[in-house]
Amino acid sequence: MDILIKIIIAIVAALHLYFLYFEMFAWETTGRKVFKSLPKEIFKPTKSMAANQGLYNGFLAAGLIWTFFITNQEWYSNIAVFFLGCVAVAGIYAALTVSKKIFFIQSGPALIGIILLLIAN
Repeated sequence: MDILIKIIIAIVAALHLYFLYFEMFAWETTGRKVFKSLPKEIFKPTKSMAANQGLYNGFLAAGLIWTFFITNQEWYSNIAVFFLGCVAVAGIYAALTVSKKIFFIQSGPALIGIILLLIAN
């Protein structure tokens, strides 16, 4: 079960590194492909705002990556649940305010990770 939990944490961290990349560095190219429903002219004026969001996604990824270096099982579980919880809450909010699809992409894996961590402990 521990390997499965680590795989899920790695997937969630990788997703957030991808979010960091396209929001901070490829907002006007990849961002347009991801958010097809937004008008093309909105991407240039919102570039700095998207970069700020990307930075937050980077912090979430960093917290999840940090868990791979924690040797104390209790601390590992607590930190992993905290950061997965942050991801889940952000995804739920985005699903309510932007697109329901975000719940399945962002919150779903995080919630699965939390459930597995709680079962394992």
